[in-house]
Amino acid sequence: MSDDAEDCPPCKAGSPAWVMTFADLMSLLMCFFVLLLSFATMDVVKFKQMAASLQNAFGVQTEVPVYDVVKGTSIVAQHFSPSTAQPTIIEEVKQSTQVEEHLDLADVDKKRIEKELQEQRKKEAEKEAEKIRESLKDEIEKGLVAVELQGERIIIRIQEKGSFPSGSAVLNSSFSPIMDKITMAVREQSGKVIIAGHTDDIPINTEWYRSNWELSSARAVTVAHGILSDGSISAERVVVEGHADTQPLVLNDSRTNRATNRRVEIILVRGDDNAGKSVLQVIR
Repeated sequence: MSDDAEDCPPCKAGSPAWVMTFADLMSLLMCFFVLLLSFATMDVVKFKQMAASLQNAFGVQTEVPVYDVVKGTSIVAQHFSPSTAQPTIIEEVKQSTQVEEHLDLADVDKKRIEKELQEQRKKEAEKEAEKIRESLKDEIEKGLVAVELQGERIIIRIQEKGSFPSGSAVLNSSFSPIMDKITMAVREQSGKVIIAGHTDDIPINTEWYRSNWELSSARAVTVAHGILSDGSISAERVVVEGHADTQPLVLNDSRTNRATNRRVEIILVRGDDNAGKSVLQVIR
């Protein structure tokens, strides 16, 4: 036993060789994590939100104080700032196309709504015109008045026959009951009331009227006074016009046609037009 112990070679002084390799590895790992920390910048707000989410998920403490996490300072972020991304030509074309598509859809919707409103107003005008025709049924059959619908406007046409003497703007007394019916029909409508006088093409120059302009205007004024006489219709709604022979219904080539052109028209401009316009303005 003593001989074997004496034959053991002496041990070398210092640490084993593997310790140096292990220490070198640890140093490299530490440098690696230091570099990771230097390039990383943690968002405190997101960190707090994540902590709160975990708190709600696991149902732990009601209050978890979260302190600011140590932030690494990025050398790249210090010396270089991110540039603003510039859109390419293709992206600009795509965006422009999308905007144009939205505008086209808005125009289509506006036109569709406008068409629907116009059709609705026209149907309502047809119903009101039919009511007026029914109230003036006897006078229409006698050829004293006529009721016509032009677009959304209702026209009550008073012929010269039975209403005015030739070359005069004084209403016949026998026509007063008819004026009362017309006034009642106008009262039930809303909107502007245009009263327009018309004559034939035969010139007139009398003591009272120097031309057809004065005669047509005077007859329109007479009808306006008849409608406003009972005070049920506001004068602000009424507009008086005189057109002489400038707007004939038919050619002035016969006595019958000239009699047709001598008339006073009561044009009812329905108040629903303004409502339709306001709806379109809101859409726009």
